[in-house]
Amino acid sequence: MSDIKLSVIIPAYNEEKRIGPTLESVSRYLEKQNYSYEIMVVANNCTDRTDDVVREYQEKISHLELIDLGPGIPGKGGAVREGLLKTKGQYAVFMDADNSTRLVELDKFWPYFAQGYDIVFGSRDIKGAQVEVSQSKLRETFGKMGNLLIQFVLLPGIKDTQCGFKAFSRKAVQAIFLKQKISGWGFDMEVLALGKKLGFKMKEVPIAWYNAVGSKVSWTGYLESFRDLFVIRFNLWTGKYK
Repeated sequence: MSDIKLSVIIPAYNEEKRIGPTLESVSRYLEKQNYSYEIMVVANNCTDRTDDVVREYQEKISHLELIDLGPGIPGKGGAVREGLLKTKGQYAVFMDADNSTRLVELDKFWPYFAQGYDIVFGSRDIKGAQVEVSQSKLRETFGKMGNLLIQFVLLPGIKDTQCGFKAFSRKAVQAIFLKQKISGWGFDMEVLALGKKLGFKMKEVPIAWYNAVGSKVSWTGYLESFRDLFVIRFNLWTGKYK
């Protein structure tokens, strides 16, 4: 077993302006912990200076690795999958490059891992969550309608599948992400659906969330996620994940 307890995966697409402050925040948190860790930035299709910025921070932040996927694997889901399958930690968490959920929220997750949960994920829509900076009313309404549809079609009882802050045991990483097929925004739904199908114990936990300016999720992305919802449902029905 690896002596690394935690792997932190940060998928990044053209994040030259935001990745630095996020890495500083992540490093400040991890330096205070009494366990070993690794930080991986997965740069995917970047056309700006994201790679260069991360390399500059490697001189200041220990245990920081850059994985450059180039143009080969499009989508956040593809970046998260490739990153997680390269991790060595006993537990792994992925988070957004805009730091919309701070890594300190992980403190809420450890008690559930100690109780035997394999997947613990953040939620903005259950009691106790704090949405410190809200999205526009239109996006918020669209998101709530989407969550209701996701519950009806795929994941009943889960209030927020799309929050970009999810953690896994080593066993869950290997079992789920080797089967994951969706490379776009809909991958969050697929990951949780696979976790449920494979019988992993899962827990939805309220977190504090800050809406960051400059979201990479376009309206086209919402439509793609809608399509992915039914692709995942079809894949489950037809045994595509065996």
